[in-house]
Amino acid sequence: MSKPYPIGEPNHPWQAHHKLQWLEQQEIKRSYAEDVVTQIDSLRGVLNVHQYGTLKYDEKHYFLYALKSQNWQEHKPTVLITGGVHGYETSGVHGALAFAKHHAQHYADFFNIVILPCISPWGYETINRWNPHAIDPNRSFYPNSPAEESKRAMEYVDSLACNMVCHVDLHETTDTDNSEFRPALAARDGVENHNWNIPDGFYLVGHTQKPQPEFQKAIIEKVATVTPIAPADDTNKLIGVPIEQLGVINYDGTALGLCMGMTNAAYVTTTEVYPDGRSATPQNCIDGQVAAITGALEFLLTKG
Repeated sequence: MSKPYPIGEPNHPWQAHHKLQWLEQQEIKRSYAEDVVTQIDSLRGVLNVHQYGTLKYDEKHYFLYALKSQNWQEHKPTVLITGGVHGYETSGVHGALAFAKHHAQHYADFFNIVILPCISPWGYETINRWNPHAIDPNRSFYPNSPAEESKRAMEYVDSLACNMVCHVDLHETTDTDNSEFRPALAARDGVENHNWNIPDGFYLVGHTQKPQPEFQKAIIEKVATVTPIAPADDTNKLIGVPIEQLGVINYDGTALGLCMGMTNAAYVTTTEVYPDGRSATPQNCIDGQVAAITGALEFLLTKG
């Protein structure tokens, strides 16, 4: 168990002034415009770029972008790729952009491709799990969502009115989950914090309502060619959840309001890269994310 969080009182949920105190401690540490929007702009002409919303936080406006394959055809199955639901999970954002740059055109021959590379740009800039209102967007994918990030993404995806067959949501599990984000969550909700064992490597979270074990297995096998797969701990679990197979656990993504639960796609998965491992580099974390996407799509192609 970690030491008490410095904001709030034990066993008492945060009030508005606690959330404001938390917000006042957040700092801009990197640039969404320079790191992400420039890459999106460089893809114009390769993919269609749509602005699907604007987030207004204090004096700053963040434009939300989607990338779509140019040869969009209604009869094709559609694949959704999302990154940066948690803005601090860097390889999710840059993995989505790397796939867009290097692979999207190839797979657009077989699928309609839609990519939301950075759903939470304020979280990206402040290296944060929450939005400025201390809300976790990845627990907010449900009707009347309190998180604008989640609400805008859902509205855009719903507007496509397409045959969504697959959704790959790109995430990371980091050491800061235990040092900062889980303690902050427990303090916000007025509950006792219990840290989890951080898996040493890549793993997947499938959906309990549609686990698709062969689909998950195909992704794990592809990712294993570029980065290590996390072994289960000595209780045969990952982050406290029993493994379904090597490198795979399952959550009810719909009941939990997770991004992977926001569509009716039959094939869904959430990736979890470990960027703090001894052998991890920013590039092999990105490569792991790209491998997960291509592994998913290659599996779908074999299914016909």
